[in-house]
Amino acid sequence: MEREKFVKLVEEALEGLPTRFRNRIHNVTVLVENVPPEQLPRRCSRNAGILDSDDAENLVLAIFEGVATTRKSVFDLPTGPDRIVLYQKNIEAVCSSEDEIRKEIRLTIVHELGHYFGMTEAQ
Repeated sequence: MEREKFVKLVEEALEGLPTRFRNRIHNVTVLVENVPPEQLPRRCSRNAGILDSDDAENLVLAIFEGVATTRKSVFDLPTGPDRIVLYQKNIEAVCSSEDEIRKEIRLTIVHELGHYFGMTEAQ
């Protein structure tokens, strides 16, 4: 999928969030990258970038980088925005259609916003 189309799906997912949640999101940047840095090929090989079924189950689809709202204080020094980074190639790898990609983007954004609001993986 072209990056522009993927970004459009991300924007739609964000716009589709309930207003009561969108109004509580402050100073968060949502970015799209191909894959996490640790997943980039370290050397040239014929199989670089090719995933098998075991790999697809362990792919990182996104990450929240920042401080959860439950841990922020008015006494904290100002920092840059918190970030949610979606990994396009990984999301595409676990989906088989554009509709699945759309649903996975929304689910992944909601999951990462959970971390922004202070929730753990278990919650």
